Amino acid sequence: MANPVVHWEVSGKDQKKLQEFYAALFDWKVDVHEEMGGYGLVAGQEGGIGGGIAGTQPGASPGVTIFVQVDDLQASLDKAESPGGKTVMPPSDIPGVGSFAMFQDLEDNAIGLFKG
Repeated sequence: MANPVVHWEVSGKDQKKLQEFYAALFDWKVDVHEEMGGYGLVAGQEGGIGGGIAGTQPGASPGVTIFVQVDDLQASLDKAESPGGKTVMPPSDIPGVGSFAMFQDLEDNAIGLFKG
């Protein structure tokens, strides 16, 4: 696969409750990072990819988002916009990790882009 899915994220209004829910449901270890606003990282296990459990960003709806690895965030956003997608978050740095951006597809699904 040229651009693999490398991360997933579940978000909601109460990230702590969501983190507890998924930890209990699937026996996931959620590593909460207070320096990242309480973001909960879940390590990938047995061939699965890792992800995160987060609070909903202002103006966003709770949901599940996948993050696709790309070589150029802005070029990918431009390509998504060409047939009618919409940029919802421009390229932003994640210190010590990489950078990401987000767009909405033609049905308003939020899709993340990641460059490591």
